[in-house]
Parts: sequence; C-alpha cells; structure tokens
Amino acid sequence: MTVKPEHYDVIVKPLITEKATLAGEANAYVFQVSKDSNKPQIKEAVENLFNVKVKAVNTTITKGKTKRFRGRPGTRSDVKKAYVTLEAGNSIDVSTGL
Repeated sequence: MTVKPEHYDVIVKPLITEKATLAGEANAYVFQVSKDSNKPQIKEAVENLFNVKVKAVNTTITKGKTKRFRGRPGTRSDVKKAYVTLEAGNSIDVSTGL
C-alpha cells in the first residue's frame, strides 16, 4: 500500500462529535471529505493512510445553514461526511494526526 498525495485531498479531517463517538462503538469512524470524492476514493484513502481494512462507506451531505455574523446574513458552506465502517479487529486512533 502506497500513500498517494491525492489521499490527503480526499480526507479533510476526522470529525469528533457526540454522534461520531457513538458510531465509534460500532467500529465506524466519521471523516469530513471533499465534496467531489466518491465512495471508492474514500475507501482507498482510508485503507492506505491508516493501514486498516474498510468494510463499508456511507456518505451524507450536510447543507450549510444561514447564520448572522455581526448583523449581516451569511451562509456556512456545505459539508460532505463519510461514515467509514471497518472490518472486525481494525481500529483508528482519531486523536492523533495524519
């Protein structure tokens, strides 16, 4: 397995939220990924960067909210998340960096 520079473009950062922590109990990890990436690219990137075996990849796109900043309306950007389920016996330490 070789790590290609494109793998770092696919995975933006791991997400550590309450919901992501609950998913971690089912051997699933949540990553923010680039919006133009697809499931095979995400699977290849996670397997090569973390040296694990991926069982399944589910993706979701969260639309950006309209918020006010200093009285002016603005819009947060859309975010694509990947829920990556690993094979039994594999794990990722999300607290360490890439």
